[in-house]
Amino acid sequence: MTGSHATPAHPAKNSERHRGGAMALLVIASCQLMVVLDITIVNIALPHMQKSLGFSTENLSWVINAYTLTFGGLLLLGGRLGDILGRRRVFVFGVLLFVFASLLGGLSQESWQLLAARSLQGVGGAIASPTALSLITTTFREGPERNRAFGVFAAVSAGGSAIGLLAGGLLVEWLDWRWVLFVNVPIGLLIALATPRYIAESERRPGHFDVAGALTSTVGMVLLVYGFIRASEDGWSDALTLGSFAAAVVLLTGFIAIERGSRQPITPLWMFRDRNRAGVYGMMLSLAAAMFGMFFFLTLFVQNVLDFSPLRAGLAFLPVSAIIAVGAGLASQLLPRWGPKPFMVAGALFAATGLGWLTLTDVHSSYLGSILGPMLVFGFGMGMQFVSLTLMAVSGVAPKEAGAASGILNATQQVGGSLGLSILVTMFGTASRNEATEQVPEFLQEATPAQLLEFRRTGELPPPWADQVLTSGVSSAFVVAACFAVFAALIALLVIQVRPADLARLQGGATPLAGEETVDSGQDEPRADPDTDRPAKGS
Repeated sequence: MTGSHATPAHPAKNSERHRGGAMALLVIASCQLMVVLDITIVNIALPHMQKSLGFSTENLSWVINAYTLTFGGLLLLGGRLGDILGRRRVFVFGVLLFVFASLLGGLSQESWQLLAARSLQGVGGAIASPTALSLITTTFREGPERNRAFGVFAAVSAGGSAIGLLAGGLLVEWLDWRWVLFVNVPIGLLIALATPRYIAESERRPGHFDVAGALTSTVGMVLLVYGFIRASEDGWSDALTLGSFAAAVVLLTGFIAIERGSRQPITPLWMFRDRNRAGVYGMMLSLAAAMFGMFFFLTLFVQNVLDFSPLRAGLAFLPVSAIIAVGAGLASQLLPRWGPKPFMVAGALFAATGLGWLTLTDVHSSYLGSILGPMLVFGFGMGMQFVSLTLMAVSGVAPKEAGAASGILNATQQVGGSLGLSILVTMFGTASRNEATEQVPEFLQEATPAQLLEFRRTGELPPPWADQVLTSGVSSAFVVAACFAVFAALIALLVIQVRPADLARLQGGATPLAGEETVDSGQDEPRADPDTDRPAKGS
C-alpha cells in the first residue's frame, strides 16, 4: 500500500518542477526580449523624437549611441556583479533600473533628458542581460533541459529586433513616440515581481569589481564617438573635437594599462592573442558598424523621403529579420561540413553587396525597386555571420573563459555599432552640407514667400529640397558602410584559420579537454590561472 501511494507523487513533483522551470524561463526570456528590442523599437520612433525634441540629424544618433555605449561598455561588469553579489538580486536591480530609466525617457521634455535616460537604460540593460544568461545555467540542469532553455533565449534574442520594429510602428502610429519607452514599465515591473517567486538566488563568489576598467573604457568610447559627431557639425579643427579625441586616446590607453595589471580584468586582453578570436572581434566591430548605420539611415529615409507611416516603416523592415533567420539556419546546417570560414567570407561579401546597392538610392527611389532587394541581400549575409562569429568566438575556449569570450563579442557588437554609426554620421553631415550648399540657390529662386520666411526662421530647407539633402547624405554614408563590410571580408579571408579541432567540435567529434593545449596556427593559447583568471606564467 505504501508503494502504491508513493508512486503518483513523482509525476506530480516532476510536473510542478516543469511548471516552475517554464515560468522561470518565461521571466528570463521576457527580460532579454525587453532589453534586445529596445534598440529597434526606438529606431522607428527616431523621426518623431527629432521633431518633438529638436534634434539635428547628427545629434539624433545619440538616441541610439547613448544606450548602446553604456550597454556595451558595462556588459562585462554587469555579469561580474551577478557572480559576486548574487544573480537574482542583481537581475531584479537591473530590471528596475531599466524600468525607471524608461519612465524618465518617456517623460522627457528636452533632448538632453532623453539622452540621459537612454544612458541609464543602457546601464540597467548591461546589469540585467548578462545576469539573465547566467541564471539559465543556475536554474536549469545540464543536458536537454538547459539546451532547450538556451534555445529559447537565443530565439528571443534573435527575434527581438523584428518584434521591436513591429511594436515600435504600432505604438508610434496609434499612441505616441513616448510609448516606445513607457511600454517597458509594466513589463519590467511584472518581471521584477515574478523573479523572487520562480528563480532561486545563486551562490555568491568571491572577487572584486574592475570599476576603473569599466569607466575608462566606457567614457573613452563616449568621447571618441562624440569627437566624430562633433566633427560632422563643427569640423575637424574645432577645439572640442580635438579635445574629445585626445581625451579618448588617454582614457582608452589607461584602460589597456588597467586591464593588463588587474587580477580580475573586465576585459581579459589575452583573449585577443588567439588570431581567430581577434579576427572575429574585428569583424564584429566592422559589421555592427554597417548594420547600425543601415537601420538608422533607412529609418530616416523611408519615413522622411518615402513618407512611410511608423507602422508601415516597421513592416518594411520585417523581411530583413526573416532573411537573417534564413541565413542563420542555412549556416548552422552546413557549418559542420564546410567550417565557418566560407560563411564568414561570403556573409561579409553579401553584406557589402547590399550596402553597395543602397549607395544608388536617390529621391526617386521606391521601396520595392531600390530598398527591399539590398536589404534582403544584406540580411542574408548577416544571418550567416551571426552563427559563424559566435561559434568562432568560443571555439577552443576553456569552460571558465566561455562567458568572457562571448561577453566580449556582445560588447564589441554594441561598441562597434556606436563607433561606426558616429563615423557614418560624420560622412552624412559632410555630404549633406555640401548638397545643401548646392540646393539653396535653387530653393531661393523657386520658394514661395511662406517658405522663404520659414527658412529664414529655422535655417532648414523644406521638401523637396530637404529630401535631396537627406538622400545625398544617406547615399554617402552607405559608401563607408560598404567599406566596413569589405574590411570584414578581408579579415575573414586573411586572418581566420579554421583548425582541425574546430571542425571536430562542429561535427560532434572528440575535442581537447578543458585546459589542454590546442593547435593554433603556430600559436599557443595561454591557459588561465584558476586563482587570478589571468594566463598562467609560462603558458
